[in-house]
Amino acid sequence: MSWLSQYVRPKIRTLLGRREVPENLWHQCPACQQMIFHRDLEKSLKVCPHCSHHMRATAAERLAWTFDPETSVSIELPKVAHDPLRFRDTKRYAERLREAREKTGLEDALRVAHGTIGGHKAVVAAMEFAFLGGSMGAAVGEGILAAARLAVLQQAALVVFTASGGARMQEGAISLMQMPRTVLGCGLVKDAGLPFIVVLTDPTAGGVTASFAMLGDILIAEPGALIGFAGPRVIEQTVREKLPEGFQRAEYLFAHGVVDRVVPRGQLTATLAQVIGLLTVREAA
Repeated sequence: MSWLSQYVRPKIRTLLGRREVPENLWHQCPACQQMIFHRDLEKSLKVCPHCSHHMRATAAERLAWTFDPETSVSIELPKVAHDPLRFRDTKRYAERLREAREKTGLEDALRVAHGTIGGHKAVVAAMEFAFLGGSMGAAVGEGILAAARLAVLQQAALVVFTASGGARMQEGAISLMQMPRTVLGCGLVKDAGLPFIVVLTDPTAGGVTASFAMLGDILIAEPGALIGFAGPRVIEQTVREKLPEGFQRAEYLFAHGVVDRVVPRGQLTATLAQVIGLLTVREAA
């Protein structure tokens, strides 16, 4: 070993110090396994540039991508009782809530903001799948209802991004009660003659699908999104038949008339602006 590698290099490293390299510079696509530089992933709105796989996005990202720049204002959602049933399985429900809040920085699995989309007034509610699987409890139900009331108050369109595994089991019957409550919220918007648009993202399942998620004037889905009530495996075990290829995916549902359009993420904001404009003109006429 030469004196350069043994003495000089260590001295230089000590003097200059080692630069910390962030661990999240590269992301692996879960579909094609290709590595994507983080800046390229941000530019593509979390869509893989190699295979066009739409990765899951946070509620904050949904709001940032959807509203016109510097027009959105987040609202504080109604407070609800925490752990009303004092539920416990392998862990206390209160502890699960605390961990989810620390992880996401949210009080529950929903963000709501108002602003403009393509110059049209809109209220947008986005579900956060990272918060206990986007499950719908009392807080989410109250949040959807608050978003609907705000849309009526502002005479604005209501847009909801769904991302949920369904009702929250730790709240039992209280979570099931949110299904009719959210349906009533949708009814308020429709009775006021305002557009109600649902964007179905991966995944949308259970009680969310069985309530407000399927009641939009227009149902838009992201490519490849899993949308259904029960999972494909449960259905296969129940009917004891092999399901068709792509069953419960956005493209399959579009081909069978369940959703109105499948829109790539990069075109979604423009599509929402166009649809809101058309529905607003129709209602005004």
